[in-house]
Amino acid sequence: MIKELTIETTKRNELIDITELIIEQLKDKKNELVTLHIPHTTAAITINEGADPDVKDDILQKLEKLVPKDDDYKHSEGNSDAHIKATIIGSTINLIAEDGKIFLGTWQSIFFCEFDGPRKRKIIIKIGA
Repeated sequence: MIKELTIETTKRNELIDITELIIEQLKDKKNELVTLHIPHTTAAITINEGADPDVKDDILQKLEKLVPKDDDYKHSEGNSDAHIKATIIGSTINLIAEDGKIFLGTWQSIFFCEFDGPRKRKIIIKIGA
């Protein structure tokens, strides 16, 4: 089963916790492999600590230092940094779910990563093999 969710971002660079949004999609599901895919070249998806919001800020701050918005880029749209950040983080993750629960560590959350917002974005969810 494939579903498409829409998310609206509010900042140029942000990490949005989508864990509960994904869990909602697993109601009444048994043992499943769950694939999350971001079909955008300037956005990504990752799993990291969700308990302390400073972790999100640290990730964004470090990415900005590693890949600044203004640099000697050739791409003319002015968002080369967003493409590079999305490539570093990645566009797809796989999760294991059982009885509607995702197997995540105690501190782990699922984050949608926006690097060229604000925008309306898609998250593709494939539940099952």
